[in-house]
Amino acid sequence: MAVLKLKRWNLAIGEGQPLVVIAGVNVLESRELAMETARHLKAVTGELGLPFVFKGSFDKANRSSVASYRGPGLEAGLALLAEVKAEFGVPVATDYHEVSQAEPVARVADLVQVPAFLSRQTDLVVAGARAALANGGLLHVKKAQQMAPWDTRNIVDKVRDAVGGADITILCERGTQFGYNNLVVDMLAIPLMKKLGVPVTIDATHAVQLPGADPRTAGASTGGRRDGVAVIARSAVAAGADGVFLEFHTDPDKALCDGPSCLPLSAARDLLARLKAVHAVVS
Repeated sequence: MAVLKLKRWNLAIGEGQPLVVIAGVNVLESRELAMETARHLKAVTGELGLPFVFKGSFDKANRSSVASYRGPGLEAGLALLAEVKAEFGVPVATDYHEVSQAEPVARVADLVQVPAFLSRQTDLVVAGARAALANGGLLHVKKAQQMAPWDTRNIVDKVRDAVGGADITILCERGTQFGYNNLVVDMLAIPLMKKLGVPVTIDATHAVQLPGADPRTAGASTGGRRDGVAVIARSAVAAGADGVFLEFHTDPDKALCDGPSCLPLSAARDLLARLKAVHAVVS
């Protein structure tokens, strides 16, 4: 399996490498929240010796309700991510939703992320792959909720074709639609996707979502099972995941997006220490 590297950060992900932590906030709510979260997570991952990539979304384009908060937008959001990157000396990750966003996002983000709902959109994947390669980054692709793990081969092939055979793809498991308003994670998907010769991560935050089923808003937002995040994360690392994707908030119940699925920032150290221990056993 390929080991992929962000050379400018001396960060590697894949077989035989440390567990990579892609973590931060769901959506960029404020500068203060982004800075506090990045500062805390950098300290925790530094103490544990785990590679860290800060994540924050500038736009949540797939909100359940038109009235839901989406984020600061492309320009302001990328400026804030660039500030986090410079202030704490860490790589950053964010997602994009349109072909025209790929290049400006790749100029800032070291991990250019394709949202699960859009991972079958060929033009979007190709644009992100080319932009990531041109700017020295990697493409982090979330597996669509309706997609079988073996069908992600088509995504990997699209990327390789777009960038002349270069290996820049990281696949991400984030749950599969299971009937209405529910997701499940098949842990067999992780080794199956790794057989494609790419690193695989687990998005343990979005894997516990209950899409369109938040009782607080009568279905106008997505619900979640916060207590399940650690269970999914530990299980996925035990199944061979090369990295974990986690979202935190200083007060999850007041988060402007996916509060029921994100963890309190104070829980980061204990969870990451346990995940590191599981990864060490598996490795």
